[in-house]
Formats: sequence, structure tokens, C-alpha cells
Amino acid sequence: MKVPNAKKTRVKQGLIALALTSTLTACGDEQAKAPPAMPVVPVVVNEATLTDVPMTTEMVGETAGFREIEVRSRVSGILLKRTYVEGQSVTSGQALFEIDPEPYKVALEQTKGTLAQEQARLNKATADRDRIIPLFKRQVVSRKDYDDTIANYEAAVASMQAVQAKVKEAELNLSYTKVTAPIDGMASKSSQSEGSLISTSGDSSLLTTITQYNPLYVNFSYSEQDRLNFEKSVKSGLIEAKDATNWRTHIRLADGSVYPEAGRLNFSDSRVDPQTGTIRARAIFDNKAGTLLPGQFVRITIDLGTRKNAIVIPPRAIIQSQADRMVMVVDAENKVVPRPVTLGAVVDAGVLLESGLAAGERYIVEGLMKARPGTVVKPVTADEMKTISAGMVKQASAK
Repeated sequence: MKVPNAKKTRVKQGLIALALTSTLTACGDEQAKAPPAMPVVPVVVNEATLTDVPMTTEMVGETAGFREIEVRSRVSGILLKRTYVEGQSVTSGQALFEIDPEPYKVALEQTKGTLAQEQARLNKATADRDRIIPLFKRQVVSRKDYDDTIANYEAAVASMQAVQAKVKEAELNLSYTKVTAPIDGMASKSSQSEGSLISTSGDSSLLTTITQYNPLYVNFSYSEQDRLNFEKSVKSGLIEAKDATNWRTHIRLADGSVYPEAGRLNFSDSRVDPQTGTIRARAIFDNKAGTLLPGQFVRITIDLGTRKNAIVIPPRAIIQSQADRMVMVVDAENKVVPRPVTLGAVVDAGVLLESGLAAGERYIVEGLMKARPGTVVKPVTADEMKTISAGMVKQASAK
């Protein structure tokens, strides 16, 4: 049986359509299985530049009085009264305590009586000497009588001098019953109360402490390694150091505020403490307003000089990778390349890099969470990044 030509034509067209449908369906399945393309991540980048950076170092210090004097009693006796206000300023020569003076008045009167007796002996010995000298010259008296008279006179002079010294000692002891301030400063709490028996030795002799607050010291220590690193950097030309006599210092108080007066370094020890491996040093500050008190812990910053041709990056650009520090570098094709770096000192502008970046290289400072190594990123400005972030937040809230 023969099939008409028209019918053959329709069958052929149907087969072709079926084949095309199968092909398109297969292509659609392949497209559905293919993963979507990753979007380009926007990041904010900085360019590494060489710059001169003021070099500072920071460490913990403790304030101490310029002078701190222990006021002690020079004589024993009963403490009658305290004549100053505890915790207030005192001036040099101001009376602070009074010890019972009566026993010392009696001792002074006794020595004065002895002095009068010795004065009478000396007067008699002087008269005997004046009489015997012309008689001895005329050979009226013997040599022995002359020698005895002169010896008695000289003994009377010596006794007179000894008693005069005793009188001065008694007068001093009497004056010591009034204990005065040796310097200007702030007087501490009294160590003894009225009625206590004061002695001249041990803790019983300590009455109070006076501290001179202006100027004020800040004591601190720095490591031997820091000193060696600094000297090495100066010799190699990395740091242009100031003269040590011109090193200015600043301190930050416990509340984070900076003390307005700048200080200066005035002492650095010539030996290393073998127990701690540190070197003791000291700075001095004006303290006219009395803002600083002895015993405060502060953070002291010292201006050492200038670091030449340094690269400084913000701390947020640094990534911790196990024991290494990394920055994410963006190459010429905008691909992310992780780069190990060696960090230096922390300065006001950020963190110094000792190695890892060259001048002109770009590194990511914002958008690090999505910028994985090997991915292509889109460098944008900080303002553009804010706009993009605001748009993402808006879309998330709309969902």
C-alpha cells in the first residue's frame, strides 16, 4: 500500500519537530544544572605609600614624689599633740608635733648649773695662773708649783668646754621636742597618736611622711631587647633619633585622659636588672595643680624620633592566620592574593610594617569577610561601600 506524498511530508515534519523538542529540553536541563556565576565582591582598598612617621614607645609607669621624707623624732618622750592637718600641705619649718619638753628643760637647767660651777673653777684657776707666773719669773716659787697651777688652769678650761657642749646638747634636745617639717609638701597621716611614748629608734620614731608633689617623677622600666632594637634601627638609618636629653614624654591616666603637661626623661640606668632583664628609667613632670598623686599607675609615651620611609596600615586590614599575620593584596587583575607581613610598632596612624608590602601595592581595608583568596573583587571608595551596604540592609529588611 503506498502512502500519499502529502502524508509522507507531514510525518517527516513531525519527526523533525520531535527531535528539536528533545534537543531543547536537554539544553534546558543542562542550563538548570549549571551553577550561577559568583557576583563580584566590592571592597575598599588602600595603596601602600612611604611616609615619615613619628616614633613613640609606650609602657606602664608609676608616679612617685620628687622628694619623700620620713619625719622621725630625735628625742624620746610622750607625744603631747599634733599641730598640723593630716593630708594637707605644710611648709618647711612648720611645727608638726610637740613632745613633752619638761624633762629636757630640767636637763638644760642642770647643765647650766654645772656650767656655772665650771666657770667658777676656771675663774679661780685663771687667777692662780696670773699670780704664779710673775713669781715663777722671779724664782720665788718652785717649778713644781708653777706646773701644777698651769695644769689646773688648762684642766679647768677643758672642763668648761665640755660643759658648754653639754649645754648646747641640752638646748638641741629641748628644741627637738618641737618636730618641724623639713621640706614643703603634703603631710601624710600621723603614725603616732597623742599620749604615745616616742623613742628614737625603730618604728616608734616615725611620726609621719611628707611628699613633695611638684615636680613629680614617673618611674618605669624598658626591656634590654627594646634598647638593642632601637639602637640597631638608629645605626641602620631607619630611625632618625632625637637627643636623649630632648625626649619628650606624655602620660595617660587611668580614665583615658592625657595629662596636659609634657615631661622629659631625666634618668636611665646604666645597668640591666639581672632578675627582670629590664632597665630602670625615670621622667619628670610639672605638677603645680596637684593633679598627679604618688603611687598612680599611668601609661607613659616617649617621643624617640622619626621612622624614615615607613609603610603604615590600619589595624583592621590585618588578618590573624594561625601564628602569622596576613593582609589581602589586590593585584593588577583585581584578584585577591594573601600576603604574610611582619608587624612593627603601633603608632598613631596605625601599625608599622617591617616587611610584606611594597610601595604602590593595594591592600583591602574593608570587605575582608567576602574577599577570599583568588576571587575577583571590585575596588570601590568608602562612600560607595556605605551606599552598597545600606542597599543590602534595605533588601534584607524588605524580605
